[in-house]
Amino acid sequence: MRILLVEDEPTLSQQLIQALRESGYSVDHTDNGRDAQHLALGESFDAIILDLGLPLIDGLTVLKNLRAQGRKMPVLILTARDGWHEKVAGIDAGADDYLSKPFHMEELLARLRALIRRATGHASSELDCGTVRLDTKSGRVTVDAQPVTLTAHELKVLSYLMHHQNEIVSRTELTEHIYEQDFDRDSNTIEVFIGRLRKKIPPELIETVRGLGYRLNNTN
Repeated sequence: MRILLVEDEPTLSQQLIQALRESGYSVDHTDNGRDAQHLALGESFDAIILDLGLPLIDGLTVLKNLRAQGRKMPVLILTARDGWHEKVAGIDAGADDYLSKPFHMEELLARLRALIRRATGHASSELDCGTVRLDTKSGRVTVDAQPVTLTAHELKVLSYLMHHQNEIVSRTELTEHIYEQDFDRDSNTIEVFIGRLRKKIPPELIETVRGLGYRLNNTN
């Protein structure tokens, strides 16, 4: 899952980037509203963490512009402002949730997981597909209740497919959602990760749809 972090306070930004990456997210970061708007309109993100008090273009304007352009990814607002009217304005502009600074990192991560789950139609923090279970909080994967060890990229691919079960996902889409913008992306490596996953989970779960991509089939 790929996150756009828009925060202009350097220390908090680094803390968030570290926590998000340790939680298995790919993270792109910018410290101003102009670049945030450009990235969010041109790249694919599973969620945005958006500070309101930004230079160049304020966060509320960025959010309004994204929604006006039809961008539907979940947005979690961060604000140092205590006024309830600011929170109401953010929700009315299209935010899905908000946190007031200072906040606990675990709460932010929990809210982010919930936003992504809801956006993909899942209610529980544990995603099941056949005998495969993914705990989105811990990143733990089991097959028939037995733990399975995955590399970071294998986990990112499986997590995206688990969130989008029974949907055809192209190699390009997977590439866009597991790598950060500055990463040397190669969609051919997706085939490698899929091949490795098939050796670690029931291989019939991941269907290759010729010419289109892959589908994680859940017949439950």
